[in-house]
Amino acid sequence: MRIRTVEISVGLFMLIGFLALIVLALNVSGLNLTPKSGGYKLYASFENIGGLTPRAKVAMSGVQIGEVKNIRLDPQMLMAEVEMEIFADVDYISTDSSAMILTSGLLGQQYVGIVPGGDMEVLGEGDFIFNTQSALVLEDLVGKFLMNQVSE
Repeated sequence: MRIRTVEISVGLFMLIGFLALIVLALNVSGLNLTPKSGGYKLYASFENIGGLTPRAKVAMSGVQIGEVKNIRLDPQMLMAEVEMEIFADVDYISTDSSAMILTSGLLGQQYVGIVPGGDMEVLGEGDFIFNTQSALVLEDLVGKFLMNQVSE
């Protein structure tokens, strides 16, 4: 009987350990089982989005205020159109704000950073952020550096 209780307690300990690993993996990856609902959509067009992917964060002053929902190619402007869902409690993004694609760390994940403007009018559902800055692509920078070195 004593051996059976030891086996059951070891099994429960292993099960709790696996559940803790799953929760840790979800927290580290940024995945949520219960996504935030509500909010409003904003759009921005970029010439180059680099490695931006759906579910990337949207941040202002380093604080996450939303996430990228969809990325598509605009057939008329031939630019990448990024659809962002902003949390409902962030209702103070002014119309002259700018959006840029930033990288967290040297080789980290790319995300959309919003720099607030000074206008009193705020963006609402379906509005566009017109002032955008595309991603810096490392290969382009290295190529420009090498071509400049070769020409000198």
